[in-house]
Amino acid sequence: MGYLGKKLMIFAASVFILSIAVFYASRLAPGDPLVSYYGERAEKMSPDERAWAEEKLGLLAPLHVQYARWLGNALKGDFGISFKYKRGVLELIRDRLPNTLVLGGGGFILIFILSLLLGILCAWFEERWPDRLLCRIGTAASCIPEFWLALVLILIFAVWFGLLPSSGAYSAGGAAGIGDRAVHLVLPMAVVVSSHLWYYAYLIRNKLLEEVREDYVLLVESKGLGKKEILFRHCLPNVLPSYLSIMAVSVPHILGGTYVVETVFSYPGIGTLSYESARYQDYNLLMVLCIFSGILVILCNLAAQMINERIDPRIRAEERAKSAEG
Repeated sequence: MGYLGKKLMIFAASVFILSIAVFYASRLAPGDPLVSYYGERAEKMSPDERAWAEEKLGLLAPLHVQYARWLGNALKGDFGISFKYKRGVLELIRDRLPNTLVLGGGGFILIFILSLLLGILCAWFEERWPDRLLCRIGTAASCIPEFWLALVLILIFAVWFGLLPSSGAYSAGGAAGIGDRAVHLVLPMAVVVSSHLWYYAYLIRNKLLEEVREDYVLLVESKGLGKKEILFRHCLPNVLPSYLSIMAVSVPHILGGTYVVETVFSYPGIGTLSYESARYQDYNLLMVLCIFSGILVILCNLAAQMINERIDPRIRAEERAKSAEG
């Protein structure tokens, strides 16, 4: 209970500090939030009309008062309305979140599986032509920016050949069609996976090769075990726990790439919503999206730390020593 309580305190303090940072940074940034709410009419407002509009949106009070008011409402579950969309923030996010979960979650699963398979393949053919070829292709692919790769794929498959759609999550009137949604996912998913795949495959490859060179492998080789049995029965199980920890930390990395891809493909998800909220100074929406993303990052880091503590006896011993001293 003490261990969990400590983690919960770290989590709560991190979210609180994040909320303060996002609140002040968003309001001190240049821009006019009235344009988000009133559109072009904001530019034609008189000083009295502008003051009335800012008072209506709660923007005239000092920043610390605005934050205290926002925090009090947030603790009650009221996160306000979006200035741009004139809808409740949570309602708006609830409509967009499934699209991001499909794209980002599907991309994460594919990266997790494919990087593991590629890493094993490269380790099996170490320093032979399949390993060298995959290493060179992967290194080149990992250096290509996501937005540039997305634009190239749009140009080739959507503009030149007209095989795949260039934007959106579905065609007009095709929201319920699984096939239509799958077709719209091909290009964004390809960019998300290809941009992150080789980095984690290379980690698996190197960890497996480090494991293969351990002393215990010489012992099992002396007993007559073959390469396949050594790799899959002894080396791979020792690598998987650390790989799970790496993938837990990778969630924010992949999520950030998903946000970029959504923006380029005009995919109606959390990433596109985040870009629009920052562009139009949609404070309430921006706050919730940043905190949501921050919570995910913090939870993933805590999960990775907890996995490491469970699989590494040295960390467990250190934690017990600190608890005893406390």
